[in-house]
Amino acid sequence: MGIDSTFWNGRRVLLTGHTGFKGSWLALWLCQLGAEVHGLGLQPDTNPSLFGQLDLAKQLSGHHLLDIRDAAALASLVASCQPEVVLHLAAQPLVRRSYRDPLGTWATNVQGSLHLLEALKPLQHHCAVVMVTTDKVYENQEWDYGYREEDRLGGHDPYSASKAAAELSIASWRSSFCGQAPHQTPHLSIATARAGNVIGGGDWADDRIIPDAMRSLGVYEAISVRRPEATRPWQHVLEPLGGYLLLAEKLSAGADVFSSSFNFGPALEANRSVRELVETAICYWPGIWRDCSDSFAPHEAGRLHLQIDKAHHLLGWSPRWAFETTVNRTVSWYRAVHEGSNPLECCLDDLQAYEMTNTKTQPRAPTRPQ
Repeated sequence: MGIDSTFWNGRRVLLTGHTGFKGSWLALWLCQLGAEVHGLGLQPDTNPSLFGQLDLAKQLSGHHLLDIRDAAALASLVASCQPEVVLHLAAQPLVRRSYRDPLGTWATNVQGSLHLLEALKPLQHHCAVVMVTTDKVYENQEWDYGYREEDRLGGHDPYSASKAAAELSIASWRSSFCGQAPHQTPHLSIATARAGNVIGGGDWADDRIIPDAMRSLGVYEAISVRRPEATRPWQHVLEPLGGYLLLAEKLSAGADVFSSSFNFGPALEANRSVRELVETAICYWPGIWRDCSDSFAPHEAGRLHLQIDKAHHLLGWSPRWAFETTVNRTVSWYRAVHEGSNPLECCLDDLQAYEMTNTKTQPRAPTRPQ
């Protein structure tokens, strides 16, 4: 897998959610590739924020603070920037926050996504659209086998359910309004991307294990771990972002086979427990952790793995960094910034290291019984 810099150089890109953690990393990468990036998002809700640390507002062709629930404002912005590629990351992304604000979560993740597709409908040139959801869209069976793109969608908590609903809504919109009929548009190629749990430098959100752990280490406190035995497909943030870019390149060629859903997750060995993640992290920034399991906490899935064969075979995409490298790079970023290093230089160093890493054949997940 290799990103084609000639494709992105000068390409008009609309990036939603550009002020968030993943969005900031992707905005930086796109700017490095020479793209004309128009960012759409909310004011960062953390202090610090990676968006602010990288001073991204000065690097973008357009920096627009806009709520995707505002359909009219969104349509006006799309008409103004006339994107050739859309990377849709804007979302309410936190499970625990979805319990506090379920209606806002559904409105943003489902209705906001449909507002974007409706805003793109009038375009008169081809546009590749990557709609990012999550690995939590699957009806979780708590099994040891990875979920495949054709598996049943579902969601216990409001966040997961809203993202599963977004997948259904996007698929319905694509089937209904993409094509050659009078009520359809021939100009859009739309795919959804389902990524595993991402970690990396610059995530400052609440209720996420890595930023919570890094904050504790920075003030010499024990890391509080509420679900140490839960397993997740941990991957560095650059892994799925590279997949989104590659998928957008393929969509731009117009082949229908890419207008579908794709999983982007780590190799099998990176499906680790929260306990293993934290114990590996404190190898690179010494500290201690304590079990703060809460039997009255809101429901979250205990086991979650992804099958990534489809992305490998159709896109030529494979994860590059093993679990140890991912954790080392992540913790080293936070520790270096804590000790006074420039966040932008740390991000560029990670990006350069990632681009120089060759992909290797990854171990296959166990075959699921039929």
